Amino acid sequence: MDYPLQKQIKTSVVAGIVDTEQRILLTKRNIPPFNGQWVMPGGKIDHGETIHTALKREVEEEVGLDVAVNELIDVYEHVCVGERQAHYIILYYRATPLSFELNINPGELSEAVWFSPQQLLELDVPPGSRHILALLYPELPWQHLELPGDDADCEIPGADPVAPLQ
Repeated sequence: MDYPLQKQIKTSVVAGIVDTEQRILLTKRNIPPFNGQWVMPGGKIDHGETIHTALKREVEEEVGLDVAVNELIDVYEHVCVGERQAHYIILYYRATPLSFELNINPGELSEAVWFSPQQLLELDVPPGSRHILALLYPELPWQHLELPGDDADCEIPGADPVAPLQ
């Protein structure tokens, strides 16, 4: 595969926010990448910003929640995403909500919803999100689902990937 020259690889953090009922907060994007798909809140790490500070800031900016950052779930790489052929390295962390009143950023999101594990299999989520959801909810039959979205061929799971979906 031929990769266009990039000024930089974009490093981002994403929060798998799970409440006491084991529901996870997902947001529906209204901008690229992953426009119209369900993803977990997160975004870029600014120069000089710590990972945890960036994660808390991004969650607050996107959905208005305060969270406690827990353990690293996995690292996921998105290669050649969208028209700009962007390259992302995403650090996915489990987080616990400390507040619950959602206030979405309409410039990035159309919705934010708490989903029970049983609802997740019906959602259109990018492969990176599906990989993380499969790690958070291993009891669900992820292997029986087709990969969603147009960017599936450009995504590379971390060191402990879920079995390939076929």
